[in-house]
Amino acid sequence: MEATAKILGKWYEGHKRDLPWRRTESAYEIWLSEIILQQTRVQQGIHYYERFLERFPDVHQLAKASTEEVLKLWQGLGYYTRARNLHATAREIVSRYDGRFPADYDKLLALKGVGEYTAAAVASIAFGIPVALVDGNVVRVLARLYGIRIPFTTPKGRKEIHTLADRILDKRNPGIHNQAIMELGALVCLPKNPSCRDCPLHPKCYAFKHERIKDFPVRGVREKSRKRYFHYLHFSCSGKVFIHQRNKKDIWNSLFEFPIIETSRAVKPEKITANKQWRHLLEGCRYRIIEVSPLYIHPLSHQTLYVRFYEVQAATAPSVLAQEYTCIDAKRIHEYPVSRLTEKYLMSLKKD
Repeated sequence: MEATAKILGKWYEGHKRDLPWRRTESAYEIWLSEIILQQTRVQQGIHYYERFLERFPDVHQLAKASTEEVLKLWQGLGYYTRARNLHATAREIVSRYDGRFPADYDKLLALKGVGEYTAAAVASIAFGIPVALVDGNVVRVLARLYGIRIPFTTPKGRKEIHTLADRILDKRNPGIHNQAIMELGALVCLPKNPSCRDCPLHPKCYAFKHERIKDFPVRGVREKSRKRYFHYLHFSCSGKVFIHQRNKKDIWNSLFEFPIIETSRAVKPEKITANKQWRHLLEGCRYRIIEVSPLYIHPLSHQTLYVRFYEVQAATAPSVLAQEYTCIDAKRIHEYPVSRLTEKYLMSLKKD
């Protein structure tokens, strides 16, 4: 096991990418990068990481910001719970720890939105605490290296992966070791078409020796993706539009959107005006539909959204919209944090 750690460390020194969060020992900057990189590609993450550091150079500045400002800066990254938790954690660090991240794995783990992976990353990289971290890259490397047959999505599978990660951890250089095994998964031990001959661990690798690379890691039964059908009413009147803030325990919580009609099945654009909710929102109003957007198909982790936007104009606003939604100047819509999907729609209007 010690030999494996040495091989990983030596390989990492010669092959690691030059990434901005690897040039710092700041717990704040390392934590920020780890939150941003969850469910995000590195190249996209760099852009957001630099934007956040420019606007919020330390945890105190982030804690003082409004939730809307944080969400707006996060716009386009998706999984917005991360942004809300990021903000809540910053405020907790300031109020509870005087702006200093605790050099303690258990205390880091207790922070809002900080799971085992992020706590281990900050603890090992920023503070040198010997705790192994496990992400998708680590799972793939270890499952192939040791031929783990238990699905990694099961409690037993996760336990075995964590046990192995702890066993091979370089206790003297845990931060370097953790980054090395993640980097190996990101650059060499790829999900498809891994570069096995370039892998420093291939002489020890079970999957390579037995020509079973495609068999690992073993996956459990995948959950069926739910289908949802959204119809957005982009209603404008005298240069004004109507929006509201999502506050349900659902996707895009705290983001702003146009009035929405969700149907249980697909509805053709020419049929939507017969929908009960459509009639309710536009009751007593003479309007015309200017444009119907193409169908946006937006896959998320456990659901797929089928979305259209209906651009509607009228001389006067219907009373229901005026009562249930916020009226803003249409030119100010860009000031509000919206979903990536709504942002794409608004960008298409600019192009037109």
